[in-house]
Amino acid sequence: MFLEVCKCASLKAGKIVEANTLYYGDNLDILSRYIPDESVDLIYLDPPFKSDQDYNVLFEERDGTEAMAQMQAFKDTWTWDQKAAETYEAVVEAGGQLSFTMQAFKKMLGSCDMLAYLAMMAPRLVDLRRVLKPEGSIYLHCDPTASHLLRLLLDAVFGKKNFKNEIIWKRTSAHKALKKYSQIHDVIFFYTKSKKHIWTDAKAKHDEIYVKKFYTKYERKTDRYFQPIDLTGPGKTLGDSGKPWRGFNPSSVGRHWAIPEIILKNIGLEEGTSQEKLDALDEAGLIFWPKKEGGKPRLKWYQDQLIGTSLSDVWNDIHPISAHAQERLGYPTQKPEKLLERIIEASSEKGDVVLDPFCGCGTTIAVAQRMNRRWIGIDITHLAITLIKNRLAFTYGDDIKYKVIGEPVSVADAETLARQDRYQFQWWALGLVGARPVEEKKGADKGIDGRLFFHDDNNGKTKQIIFSVKSGSLSVQYVRDLRGVIEREAAEIGVLLTFEAPTKRMITEATEAGLYQSPWGKHSRMQILTISELLQGKRVDYPPSKQVNVTYRRAKRRYIKSGGNSSTLI
Repeated sequence: MFLEVCKCASLKAGKIVEANTLYYGDNLDILSRYIPDESVDLIYLDPPFKSDQDYNVLFEERDGTEAMAQMQAFKDTWTWDQKAAETYEAVVEAGGQLSFTMQAFKKMLGSCDMLAYLAMMAPRLVDLRRVLKPEGSIYLHCDPTASHLLRLLLDAVFGKKNFKNEIIWKRTSAHKALKKYSQIHDVIFFYTKSKKHIWTDAKAKHDEIYVKKFYTKYERKTDRYFQPIDLTGPGKTLGDSGKPWRGFNPSSVGRHWAIPEIILKNIGLEEGTSQEKLDALDEAGLIFWPKKEGGKPRLKWYQDQLIGTSLSDVWNDIHPISAHAQERLGYPTQKPEKLLERIIEASSEKGDVVLDPFCGCGTTIAVAQRMNRRWIGIDITHLAITLIKNRLAFTYGDDIKYKVIGEPVSVADAETLARQDRYQFQWWALGLVGARPVEEKKGADKGIDGRLFFHDDNNGKTKQIIFSVKSGSLSVQYVRDLRGVIEREAAEIGVLLTFEAPTKRMITEATEAGLYQSPWGKHSRMQILTISELLQGKRVDYPPSKQVNVTYRRAKRRYIKSGGNSSTLI
């Protein structure tokens, strides 16, 4: 079931890294087992956190005896328990600046969920630094609840000298808050591994209000708008840049000629005196002369020459994903693609390796793929891995090549997963048939483990398939129960996913449910599929999924021009 893997050598550090690859599992384990030292150019992580809880809850004392903390989809369960205590001790015993920092946290916070969160993050940051190339960068995205503590943790791991920016991203509009200012921003910490990090000097688009305000001069012969900009810089000089030209002496006002290099490069005049360069600019029609006699000559800076404005550490030009945005996939922590575009453009180059160790719904991966970067994604839930695979398949079609490591590839693997975590097994099994879990958190499911939606007629009515997943022994009652759910939910088809092969009584019961008629033919209303059959490629019998499946929200398809009037999906 694995797709072809693209094995590429890391040109800058000489390390071999498998890209493009999706890993299912704990990122700490995946990093140590699969990712070589100094093999990654850029890391972006948005680690889960209890940001929806009251802040004080995270500092509540715990006795350390509760069940081991584990991270589940949509539910942040960093908990101070025995596992967290052991992790804390291991970090402290390793020594160094990180040990001192964690000990200080313990004295300040006590044994609480916040300390558990920091203890779990510490070894992950250490390993992320290990896999980062000397010229690599890391961006850690968080909300203000724990940002002050995470920055201290990053200082301990990457060194204070490698801190570059605390970026403020305005993620929402102002709203009413109870006796405090409304919280509308996230924090993104930007650190590097060394001084020789990649920096492309990416630009942001100029604000439309700015353009309309300053680009007011219209030139009829070129049909272009421009603004006159200063040709001088502050301070007197003794060379030719301080001498007069065409009756204007910059030294008389304490300035000197300072012609933008990019303009000189465009007209092929990078050599010569300042006066010769100004003559060439005037001959090319690039000097604006004020009507007032004796006015200072200025340079015509055309609107179509705008290269963008330098980025600051406050980002208020990237809006959150709206409820109706095409890129919205229904994942609670999904970030806008433009946010990742900016980070990837600023701190990596084409062909570089981008890693997201908490990849969620795969925004980092999707953007890296589009921007011609290689990528590595890690997530601990099969729900996320399934969502990413659907996103990549719809956005880039069958041409994209990548590998998935950690998913069951045999019945024995699936049985192991079912024993370890019934919900992870359930999410994985549903992912094989393109269905989505009905619950985003553990709880009562009313006999429904998953749903798959489709359209098969012209009236636009959304129809559904109901799924029930069973990992234990089978009973004919399971079929009867699912039949009842189909009727209650007015679903077109019901599917039972199982390890064991169905008994004769189960097959009879399923057959009695009858058939569903679609424009593509007749389909059994009750279907039973085993894990063995799914691993061999068998799927649900329903109208062609590539035409009618609307179960997952779909990101925008990507096309490139291929000559003439045709285009190719990418």
